[in-house]
Formats: sequence, structure tokens, C-alpha cells
Amino acid sequence: MSNNKPENNNKALENNTVEQGRLKIDDRFYQFVNESVLPPAKLQKAEFWQNVEQLFARFVPINKALLQQREALQAKIDEYHTNNTSLDFDHYKQFLQEIGYLQPQPDSFEIGSTKVDPEIATMAGPQLVVPVMNARYALNAANARWGSLYDALYGTDVISEEGGAEKGTSYNVVRGNRVIEYAREVLNQHTPITGDWKTVSKLAVEGQNLIIETTLDGATQQDALKEPSQFVGFQGDVAAPTGIVLRHNNLHLIIQIDPTSPIGKTDKAGIKDIVLESALTTIMDCEDSVAAVDAEDKIVVYKNWLGLMQGDLEERIDKNGKTFVRAMNDDVTYTDVSGETVTLPGRALMFVRNVGHLMTNPVMTFDGEEVPEGILDGIITSAIGKIDVDRVKQGNVDGNKQNSKTGSIYIVKPKMHGPTEVAFSNDLFDSIEDMLGLDRHTLKMGIMDEERRTSVNLRACIKEAKDRVVFINTGFLDRTGDELHTSMLAGPFKPKGELKTMAWIQAYEQSNVASGLSTGFKGKAQIGKGMWPIPDQMAAMMDAKVVHPKAGANTAWVPSPTAATLHALHYHQVSVASIQDQLVGSTTTAETFDDLLNDILQIPLLSKDEPLSPGVINHELDNNAQGILGYVVRWVDAGIGCSKVPDINNVGLMEDRATCRISSQHMANWLQHGLCSEERVELVMKKMAAVVDKQNENTPGYEPMCDDFDSSIAFKAALNLVLKGRVQPSGYTEPLLHQARLAKKANQTN
Repeated sequence: MSNNKPENNNKALENNTVEQGRLKIDDRFYQFVNESVLPPAKLQKAEFWQNVEQLFARFVPINKALLQQREALQAKIDEYHTNNTSLDFDHYKQFLQEIGYLQPQPDSFEIGSTKVDPEIATMAGPQLVVPVMNARYALNAANARWGSLYDALYGTDVISEEGGAEKGTSYNVVRGNRVIEYAREVLNQHTPITGDWKTVSKLAVEGQNLIIETTLDGATQQDALKEPSQFVGFQGDVAAPTGIVLRHNNLHLIIQIDPTSPIGKTDKAGIKDIVLESALTTIMDCEDSVAAVDAEDKIVVYKNWLGLMQGDLEERIDKNGKTFVRAMNDDVTYTDVSGETVTLPGRALMFVRNVGHLMTNPVMTFDGEEVPEGILDGIITSAIGKIDVDRVKQGNVDGNKQNSKTGSIYIVKPKMHGPTEVAFSNDLFDSIEDMLGLDRHTLKMGIMDEERRTSVNLRACIKEAKDRVVFINTGFLDRTGDELHTSMLAGPFKPKGELKTMAWIQAYEQSNVASGLSTGFKGKAQIGKGMWPIPDQMAAMMDAKVVHPKAGANTAWVPSPTAATLHALHYHQVSVASIQDQLVGSTTTAETFDDLLNDILQIPLLSKDEPLSPGVINHELDNNAQGILGYVVRWVDAGIGCSKVPDINNVGLMEDRATCRISSQHMANWLQHGLCSEERVELVMKKMAAVVDKQNENTPGYEPMCDDFDSSIAFKAALNLVLKGRVQPSGYTEPLLHQARLAKKANQTN
């Protein structure tokens, strides 16, 4: 029974729910919202729940209709491929236009988004994506705005371990010296002095000037920055500064000085570290990286988002026998060249990624049916975000761990299919603003360009949210998963590793940037790129990920705070603003978009005259099966939505539902076209389950799948993702995973 006193037409029900008109609400959730969310958001309980009911009454039918439209279009595409086994591209493209899948390019327009924070509008730098359900990860991501370059280099393979530079268990002077040499070269490249930063022996401040001395072969001389304006201020006392604050490409870096520290006392200038402005933004994820299937889980999700917006989220950490409390960092302050105190944000600017349109959640029912989780997320995360907005309206911004300084709430909307679904989200945001008393377009929208119908209509999608859009971002894995499902009956696809080398994916990435620039994103919004998936291979990331700023993207995803600090160097190497200036016009013509569209629509099928060898098929099946099982067993048994999962070669990869989607849809495609059978899929799954069990044998509480395949809910879920993959909505993994996780939780409580 609920402990809430019934009021108006509310009444507590025997099954621990509270009835509010056409709503039935889990009483734990009802209590959490009433006691923890509504008071600080200055919202009245009776009015709030009445508005929630009215909002569901309006938008639930539309949500259902949009999902039916997805299925109807997919059925027509399936029928087309069944009847046209030999694909004629022009005929195929015309067909997509006729059924409304491919829509006309809109006339020229520019987005009108205003009150956008500089981290999104005018700055370029890394972006983190973390499960908001995990408070520790969320805090680490929020605090990743600033990162130690020395630590990032010392702890990763960016610095080779050859020649006596092993990491070891204690400080290695050889490795440390290489770190310092690398970091000094960073200063030489991006904040150069007349001489060499490696010879700097003193840093001081006199008046408005940075005083630099260098010592070489015993001779000391005065030096200076080649661009004096890069010196913006200092920390500590002017006579003995503890930090020198420099700026390059609109990013700050702080040279920390402490001659008494273990590192500083070995340095001629007393430099102990170089701290970089790193993760400018972070996405607190309610979607692909979490396993939130019921009221208990959703309360954790919203509670952590509440703590982030109030600035008081804390987590007790037990590490190496010590216990400490992790909290959100304070802002960074320094004295500028005119003697004024300047405050810089101490935390990444936070987005929240809501769930897409497909899933429902039993936290609440409307007319007896579970409510769409995306609508629920929109309401609750916005109500919590209002707490942050209200502080701006009251002029109470500094010193309270504010998120948005402009009074905006940043919401990423994933897995939207085409302009009509973006328009739906825009209308939903209008109504949420009205019910919460927020100004129009307070809710800013990030559009994930990760579904095929969005990719081919991206500019039309942007137009539907043109006055609130602040973000577009490519997502290779989900995008490929949708490519596989949409064209499932067209034929067998190439091996998974080859898909990212095909013309369609290159055109997709280029079209994303061109679409953003052609609609006025420069100076107003983010153009983003996807995740680096191998957190232990930072040297490879440093070689590869510079392509993102070079492509004109002003942000890209990284898997850790350390990776953010390293990836930040790419935004010093490349001026994204300059790249975007070069691209505007040259890559945004109608002819360019037509060419890119034609490439995007090329389906990456196997050539009929190049059959795969048995060895290639075996390896592909093994690799996909192992990846699915490694992820699913953690999701179902432990409720872990994102983690570093060892692949078939024991290389740790960041896995979330997007990686599971592409692997399961790829196997389903090969099953559909006879490259494997159901019996073979099951045999491969059982073989790879043994591999996954071995990889997890030292994980506390792990339940081996091989002990009893028939009773392993996780194994059966992984198998069904392939055997039933053909009929899953858009190839999504969520329906089967949620069902399995709920069953597992029920077993654990019985």
C-alpha cells in the first residue's frame, strides 16, 4: 500500500500503485517525484500529475502511430526486395520516394537556436557519454572538464614502455621524463615561445605580462610567448604563481607550479603538471548504456540526474583499502591580466539523453498500458532540469555548480526515424515547456543521426526542430544496425569489419557535417562524431581520431576522462572553426547532397561472384556470437548497460546496446540468406558461451551460462536476438533484453 494520502481522485491500490485519473503510478516512483523533484522545481503536485495525464492523453496515440508507420514502411521495403531480387538503383530510389521514406530536400534555411552555452556553440572539444544510472561514472564524467596531461600520458600506451619506460607499480623516472618531454612539446606546438619550453627554468608574472626564463648550457636568458595574448592569467599569488593560464583555439590549459611536489622539485621551473581543458560536454545517458527496466531502476536514473542538476551528487568510493567521497568539482578561478578574478566552469556541460520512441516502462500505465519511456523521460528530466534553469532566472549562477549559464536544458533524442518523428519530439518539448512553465525553446534538442531514414532526410529533420536543435551526431553502430534491418531481405551483407570501409558510411559521415554547416550550425550548435571503442589503446586513438576535427566536427565521443584529455590535444592541433569556414559553400551545394545521398543509399551487400570461404564465415559467426554474449550476460544478469567487454581476442571494447544491435542483426541477416542455419547459430552460441564464461570466471557473482543453457535467461536472450532478430522492431535489442532482465530480477527476488 502507498503511504501517500489519497487526494481528489487519487487512491492507493493493493498492488503498490497510486491511481491518478487514467494513470496508475508505482508508489515508490510517485513518492520520489513528489518529495524529491517537485519541491526544488517549484511545481505543485496536483497540477503536475494532472498535466502528466493530459500530456500522455495527447501524445501516446501519436507515438503509437509513428511506430506503426515505421512498421508499414519496413513492410513495403521488405516486399520490394522480395519482388526485386536484382537491384536497379534508380528504380529503388524512386520507390523510396514514392512510399514517403525518402523526402524532398527542404529549401535553404538556418537554425534559430538561441541561449546556447559556448561549450556547444563556439568551442570545440571532446564529449563523454556515460550511464547516468552509475553515480561514480557520472561524477567522473562531469569532473572531466579538466584533466592532467601528465597522468593521461603516464598511464596509457601513448608513451611507449620500451627502453626502460615500463609503468610498473611505482614511479618510473625514465617514463616520467618521457611524459614531461612529450608535454613540453605540446606547449612548443600550441603555445610556442621564442626558444624551447624544454629549457624553461622560471615562470613569473609581472604586471600584465608572463615572464619566462630559459636556461641552456648554463646560460640563462629572457624568453616570451610568440603570441603574448595566449597568456590570460595566473593562479595563486602574483609573486609566486601556482598556475599559469594559457588559451589556444578557445581552450584553456594551466601550467601548474609547485617546487615542493614530487614532480615539481625535479623540474627547473618547478612545473608539476599541465592541466588541459578536456571534456567540454558530457551526455548523461538514460538510454543505450543503462539497463533501466522498472520503477526501481528509473528512480536511480532520475535521482542521479537530480543530484547533477542540484550540484550535490556524491558517491562513496572504496579503493585500495581507503574510503572517500567523490563529489562534483568546484569552478576554476584565476586572476586575469587586468587583475580581475575570472571563473571557468569546473565541470563539463551536461546533456541528458532520453530514451527513444519505441520502449515502454512499467513505472506507470496510461489506460492500462505501460507509458512510452521517451515521453516519461522528457517530462521528468525536464522537470529536474528546471531546477538549474530557475537559478539562472534568479541570477544565482556562480558558486553553486550551475550547469547551463544561459538557462537551457539539453536533451539528446536518439533513434528517431525521419522528420515526422523529430516533429513529434519538437511538439512534445513544446508541451513539456508549457506544463513546467518554461520559456519556449528552453529545452534544446540533440538529434542522433543514427537511423537510415534520418540520414537520408537529415536536413529535413533539422528543419523540424530548427529553433531548438543544438546537436547532430553520427552513430556508426546503430546506423549500421538499421542499415542491416532495413535492407534485411535485399541479400546477405558483407562481413561486419568491411562495412565501415564502404562508400555509404563515408558519405553518411560527410553528409552529417555538410547538413549541419548548410543549416547554420557554425557558432550555434555541435556537429559530433562517434565513439572510440578501445579504451586501452590510446596511442591508436591519437593516430585515428584527429580525423574528426579535420572533418569539421566540433566534438567527438571518447570512452573515459583520460581519453578526453588526450583527445583534447586534437582540438589544439586543428582549428575546427577554420575547417568549417573552408567547408561552407564547397561541400554544401545541392549537387553535393545529391551525390552523397546516392552513396548513402548503396546497400553494402556481398557480391554474388565473390562467395565467402568457410573460414571467413566461421570467424564472423564466432566474433558476432562472442560479442553478443559478452554484452548480454552482463546486461541481463547484472544490469550493466555499458562496460569494457573483452572481445574474441581479449581486447577490451566499450559495448552498449548499439554494438549488440549490429552484431545480432548481422547474424540474423546471414541466417535469413542461408549462410548459416538455426542449428549452427545455436552451436556457435554455445561454443562462444564457454569463451565468455572463461573470460568472466573471476567476476564476483558471475553465473556461467554453460552450467545450464536451458535455465540461463541471459543465454536464451542472446540466442533470441539472432533467431528472432528478423522480426524485432527496427532490429532493436531493447524488447528482448528488457524482457530477460525483468525475468532475471523476478528470479532474484523469489
